[in-house]
Amino acid sequence: MNLEYLSGFGNEFASEALPGALPVGQNSPQKAPYGLYTELFSGTAFTMARSEARRTWLYRIQPSANHPAFSKLERQLAGGPLGAVTPNRLRWNPLDIPGEPTDFIDGLVGMVANAGSQKPSGISIHTYRANRSMERVFFNADGELLIVPEQGRLRIATELGVLEVEPLEIVVLPRGLKFRVELLDAQARGYVAENHGAPLRLPDLGPIGSNGLANPRDFLSPVAHYEDLKQPTTLVQKFLGELWACELDHSPLNVVAWHGNNVPYKYDLRRFNTLGTVSFDHPDPSIFTVLTSPTSVHGLANLDFVIFPPRWMVAENTFRPPWFHRNLMNEYMGLIQGAYDAKAEGFLPGGASLHSCMSAHGPDGETCTKAINAELAPHKIDNTMAFMFETSQVLRPTQFALECPQLQPAYDACWAALPATFNPNRR
Repeated sequence: MNLEYLSGFGNEFASEALPGALPVGQNSPQKAPYGLYTELFSGTAFTMARSEARRTWLYRIQPSANHPAFSKLERQLAGGPLGAVTPNRLRWNPLDIPGEPTDFIDGLVGMVANAGSQKPSGISIHTYRANRSMERVFFNADGELLIVPEQGRLRIATELGVLEVEPLEIVVLPRGLKFRVELLDAQARGYVAENHGAPLRLPDLGPIGSNGLANPRDFLSPVAHYEDLKQPTTLVQKFLGELWACELDHSPLNVVAWHGNNVPYKYDLRRFNTLGTVSFDHPDPSIFTVLTSPTSVHGLANLDFVIFPPRWMVAENTFRPPWFHRNLMNEYMGLIQGAYDAKAEGFLPGGASLHSCMSAHGPDGETCTKAINAELAPHKIDNTMAFMFETSQVLRPTQFALECPQLQPAYDACWAALPATFNPNRR
């Protein structure tokens, strides 16, 4: 179902899998239709401004409260604790997909984070690898999940319905939403940003006007779909960074109808309306922002999700790749397909790089030399999709990320070949 999804998410959406399952004119009637239970799923505090409030009314076969005590799992998330502090630029080759049977939960590997799961702001970034579908159901009490597939299609069954997502699409799952990730291909790999702060929304467009970038009408939310299954089901939750589980005698994906705005959604990155210069100079990467999680400081993001899609380059008398830069924000980059226009080699689909606050970076030596000497005819950057998780708080790599064999020890060398071309006698 194509649902309008506006900045601030003030709109209400509704869906029912059975006719008349959604109460009319009242959220919590004494007797809900079909003998269903009423449950409120809140994603923000009750007293938030109306434009910021996220909540959905659920009408379900069994309430979520019907569960026994959770027990801590022996197998916890991979990645380990945060490693030693380092200001260095880092880059990783893609992580291998395990040979042993591995579902989405067991295949999550923590790479970097800037806050503990108990904090009300910050982000954690993971890589996921899987070669089998989940038979368990999972929810994350620590944050909202932004999933970016790089390899393999996913079918994500949630309490509110089913979303299918493929590489070049993304999916966002609200904090606390129960879901199961099923593989539509033999294996899957991708990236996950775990947002501990304000929920993601479309960025304000300001001087751009009312159109451009990600259009609200292109965001898709599921229709109601329920499982009325009386069978043992393991429910896993992530709570303060730890995995806990309990056993249910039914499927928790049993919502028959719902209405509200705290919902999962997907977006096709190929529908992003890219804007850029038609005169001179390379624009700031903020012009490529798909979604943002704001902080209390206007314009300073807890998380920006930025993409670098196919686009025309026409700027005159301009160094067209991203300029060399140092900035306040911390950048964790990934690559979904193709090559990134600022790196000639070494940055692979499924790989990642980290450039921390005030870390100097930009195009590598080969890319820089070609750009300086290029004939500046209009040309199209095609068959590519890179992205960036950008945050105002410093990201620290996990112990695993600093010790894994995929960490490239010679990443700094890609700038070492930059020649000294300064000549005081030539303008």
